[in-house]
Amino acid sequence: MGDLIVETTYTNPEQDQIINDLIGKPFGFMQRLRMNGIGSKRMIIKDVSPNMKTLMNDISDLNYANIELRPGGILIRINKGLRTFSWVIPYYHLVIYKTNGASIHAQGKYIQFKENRTFKENKTFFNKMLDKKIEFDAQFSFY
Repeated sequence: MGDLIVETTYTNPEQDQIINDLIGKPFGFMQRLRMNGIGSKRMIIKDVSPNMKTLMNDISDLNYANIELRPGGILIRINKGLRTFSWVIPYYHLVIYKTNGASIHAQGKYIQFKENRTFKENKTFFNKMLDKKIEFDAQFSFY
């Protein structure tokens, strides 16, 4: 099973288990401190792939998302009105492009973030995310 998008407005133990199985349980308190935080600041979504358009607000509204690091991947939380959707991406599916802003791709879907002040404030977070992906990938390299 690859990446998955689920509504996470309300806690659902069954769904939490599936997310934990895919990308690991949330980091513990001490790990979060050691890592200097595991979440990005809220970013403005510039564009998404056609297969994710249904997660976006109406034309006039800005769309926001933030990212949470997990041991085996990331959670991108997308806000649509009062609802929250989480895109679960294991590191082995994660591809990041740095193009005036950044876009995250996995299994035929993508989300592109607008380059603005908040995005720039997330620069260290993106570096941390890349480091985690590299660390994860290194476990499976056979040189």
